Amino acid sequence: MPATLSAKQASLRLIERLDEDVTFEDIIYELYFLQKVERGLEDVKEGRTLSHEEVRKEFEKWLS
Repeated sequence: MPATLSAKQASLRLIERLDEDVTFEDIIYELYFLQKVERGLEDVKEGRTLSHEEVRKEFEKWLS
């Protein structure tokens, strides 16, 4: 969602793209997914990420 869209505008656009027979559960899932993508993009913008190597090292700790 571009920064110029409010959460309400982005939600309405998303809902308008869905099929007519969509369920409330489908709508909630799609809104949840959109919010998670937005949060991830914000994390990238703010530098809150790990390199591939850092993730591999963390997994090695967890799996041992």
